[in-house]
Amino acid sequence: MNFIIYIIVYPIIWLISKMPFPLFYFMSDVFYFLLYRVVGYRKKTVRENIRLTMPELSEAELKKVEKESFRHLCDIFLEMVKTFTISEAELKKRFTFTNLDTVLEVEKQGKSVMLFCAHYANWEWIIILDKFIKFQGYAVYKKINNPYFDTLIKRIRSRFDTVLVEMKETIRVIRQNEINKNHGVYAFISDQSPMVSQANCWQNFMGIEVPVYTGGEALCKKFDMVPMYLNVEYVKRGHYKTTFVPLLKEGEQLKDIPNYEITQRFLVEVEKQIRKAPAYYFWTHKRWKHRGNKPANIK
Repeated sequence: MNFIIYIIVYPIIWLISKMPFPLFYFMSDVFYFLLYRVVGYRKKTVRENIRLTMPELSEAELKKVEKESFRHLCDIFLEMVKTFTISEAELKKRFTFTNLDTVLEVEKQGKSVMLFCAHYANWEWIIILDKFIKFQGYAVYKKINNPYFDTLIKRIRSRFDTVLVEMKETIRVIRQNEINKNHGVYAFISDQSPMVSQANCWQNFMGIEVPVYTGGEALCKKFDMVPMYLNVEYVKRGHYKTTFVPLLKEGEQLKDIPNYEITQRFLVEVEKQIRKAPAYYFWTHKRWKHRGNKPANIK
């Protein structure tokens, strides 16, 4: 069954990826109409998330953010598909870096970079970074159940030389690379909601105390990496600019930073972006579903 689904969907994905951008975004508008107006996919979740975290918004403002976020959600989904066939030159024009020297300076120091990323704007096109740096870029991902689509996703995301690392293999890969002095940039999407039973840290995010992933910070400290946040800003449809935000202040040493402080700094940066332009966050995640369920033994 997995293979049958794959051979049906594959040609559709390929055809969409080959569309010229005007037609491509027209297709996204069609998907938006179906997803938001007809199906109502997770509309209740999106509305509740926005209302919960930004109660100061009026009903009209909330509705506006909700609609724009669904429109952007469709764009992001199709932009991921577009990665299948987009040229290197085209992607370089559409996903730009404002301060690439920040990463290049770390390369000179001979240290790896732990790049904290969020479900904001476009996190998929970070794969073009490998065309600008000497380090190897790695993206940590969660394996897809359908093996054919898992292979396809890895193929798409590795087109520009990024290496995909399955979550459970992350420590082994980093350890081996550091032993061999093969430093790299490791991108983690770190704003998801972990299971309560697996969460050892709760922090304030958008005014709500929630469980948070701390694996990125733990690996960063274990292997003495340089922590940065990837700030991706929406410029216009299909165009983004990024800024590398150091999560260490000038003169700070990673070993002197209290546990979970780096994670908190990352969340602060994500929150700044959301409050500035909330429409480009991935509101369909049930990010705040565990609020109020903090175990008594967790500080």
